Amino acid sequence: MIVFTNSITHRLTYIAGFLGKQLTGKPFLVTDKLSEFENYTGSKINYSEKRITANEFWIAPHSLLFEHTIQPQPITCFEVNGNKAFFKTAGDFPFDVFAAAFYLLSRYEEYLPHEKDEYGRYDYKNSLAYNEGFLNQPLVNKWIEELRKAIRIKFANLELQTPNFTFLPTYDIDEAYAFLHKPLWRRLGGAVKDLLKGEFRNIAFRKNVLQGKKKDPYDSYEWMNSLHDKFSLRPVYFFLLAEKTRGYDKNNPPNHPAIKGLIKKHALQYSIGIHPSWRSGDEESLLWKEKKYLEEVSGVAVTKSRQHYIRFTMPGTFRKLISAGITEDYSMGYGSINGFRASVASPFCWYDLEKEEQTTLRLFPFCYMDANSFYEQKYTAEEALDEMLQYYKEVKSVNGLLITLWHNNFLGGDSKNKHWRAMYVRFIKELNGLYQE
Repeated sequence: MIVFTNSITHRLTYIAGFLGKQLTGKPFLVTDKLSEFENYTGSKINYSEKRITANEFWIAPHSLLFEHTIQPQPITCFEVNGNKAFFKTAGDFPFDVFAAAFYLLSRYEEYLPHEKDEYGRYDYKNSLAYNEGFLNQPLVNKWIEELRKAIRIKFANLELQTPNFTFLPTYDIDEAYAFLHKPLWRRLGGAVKDLLKGEFRNIAFRKNVLQGKKKDPYDSYEWMNSLHDKFSLRPVYFFLLAEKTRGYDKNNPPNHPAIKGLIKKHALQYSIGIHPSWRSGDEESLLWKEKKYLEEVSGVAVTKSRQHYIRFTMPGTFRKLISAGITEDYSMGYGSINGFRASVASPFCWYDLEKEEQTTLRLFPFCYMDANSFYEQKYTAEEALDEMLQYYKEVKSVNGLLITLWHNNFLGGDSKNKHWRAMYVRFIKELNGLYQE
């Protein structure tokens, strides 16, 4: 399929590539040669101000893809077939889906002045998706489905690609063990805190774990492995390997034999990635060091990452990842609320809006994180299950990629986590059509 425009820009080429792959399996060909467009015998999209031929799909463009600055965009949302849309224009489609999709995928709004949350991150309350009520929807995928229908009406013989729904479970190993394999001073410090709080049962439990009488409450690895084997799941694990454990970096010492063994075992079975420490966000050299260490221990090249605490900023963090050899990042989501940060349930290449270029870094968006449900949204396990199932239905309806983010401690054997572990099993069974109320 060919797309005509009066002016070829990097922004247009980028979004034409994404939409083309979603619809046909390959990028749209973009041309500014009128004769080439008029003589083209296949299906074609006219992305210009006026209709050119009778046999074309015409989308009148918004100015966004032809601009070379980053500035606030006046946006008024309206509904199209029950879905929110913006950048209303003329033509065979009710809005400029090219420009609207680019605005959301590029995270344009995150380059504009905005409020930060308590962790110094982009606050989701600034986002168009949150304020217009579509944060819980893969809106870009829904637009693509509407575009698919409209194009099929215009070009009945055009072969369009229908993607397959995929589920990808991912795990952040922030703290591999609660009590085991930690320095003496950390074990003593934890015991003193329990004593001061009057948590005497915790003290007894800690003692039993250290004496080998009880399993560490964060040790859920064998249980997760059996679940993956039973349902043929291929997860991705991200390991936090901060050399200095302080502040938000509370992992077990990465040089401990038990941690090395854990990494090696998972690298043999699954895909693994680096979980860059909080401090690496301030000291770039730590990203390189942590990634290199993970490669040395695991024996595999590390090309995947997810930011600890979902701490990233546009465009600096992603540039650093590219520089360090990362080709896939799984941080595109919020660290304080569940939903679709980029309004999409498909992987996409990161577009560096300041440099105006498509990069080699592919972003894999997640829409659900256990910690968001528990700590931020204050959900019970049952409420969290309903939330996960709703995201499943949303992504399944557009045949997208459903990525969930869990932590090993939520799936541990401790009695405090039993409802969450049971809920996760019910969710996996639901996806496999095995669970009935």
